[in-house]
Amino acid sequence: MKAIKYFFMAAATCFALTSCLDGDDSLFNDDWKDPSLSEAPFGNNTITEDGIITIAELKAHPTYKAVFTQQHSNILITDDIKLRVRVTGNDIGGNLYKQFAVQDETGAMIIAVNQGGLCGYLGEGQELIIDLKGLYVGNYGYQPEIGAPYQTTRIGRMSKDIWNQHFKLIGQPTTVEPVDFKDVEDDIATNCGKLVTLKGVTFTNADGKNTLINGTLSGSNYYHQTIDGYTSNKLVVRTSSYADFAASVLPFDTETGKKKTCNITGVASRYGNTWQILIRKTSDLEVIN
Repeated sequence: MKAIKYFFMAAATCFALTSCLDGDDSLFNDDWKDPSLSEAPFGNNTITEDGIITIAELKAHPTYKAVFTQQHSNILITDDIKLRVRVTGNDIGGNLYKQFAVQDETGAMIIAVNQGGLCGYLGEGQELIIDLKGLYVGNYGYQPEIGAPYQTTRIGRMSKDIWNQHFKLIGQPTTVEPVDFKDVEDDIATNCGKLVTLKGVTFTNADGKNTLINGTLSGSNYYHQTIDGYTSNKLVVRTSSYADFAASVLPFDTETGKKKTCNITGVASRYGNTWQILIRKTSDLEVIN
């Protein structure tokens, strides 16, 4: 008899909970609402499109333009201005660490955020609005960057909480086509940070054994490889030892003893007057013959 009593009590409880989930507020004082996907679950959805300028206009702004020509500097943005940009490179392959690249039709920048897994919500081609007021802009080795003060005068990573209040995702990611590096290489000031492809090139050190990180050590864990036809102070391929593709062997045909020709896609950042190509993922290195 007790078993039957407990059965009916359990059934009644299940019925009450089910009713609640169907919208009955007999147990709770708030009706069930299906989660809405009309707004992005990341960022600040209250940001508007008022005050949008281009990257070129930001770099030419009377108040902030000097920061882009004074190496390792920063300045707080106090104007109500915004950028509308698309993501061209993120940390999906581990080569861009706690930073990602964006560009519009006029230029490109690096955004530095003290957060891992940025690729989880900032996929390649994702459009976003960045509210610049209250953020710092500057340069690292003359590469334009948005972030926070580092060692007082330099530019570094902003906290993820600050970043979360300053961006709004727009729509769904779309493909961003890289430009031919040959078309932009002579104007590093305008084009640094853009997504590019080096077409039909060979690695200087390709021998069937050398990998992307058998090159010249630069910093604590980055390695430089040179490309035939370019000096090391003109252009390097820069790879972190933590990148997923760090151990990739430089394209080489062991049967013929000749280097393989490839296309290299990546973010073309700068340090001083040297182009630094940052490969984003394994597929960015395409062997063509």
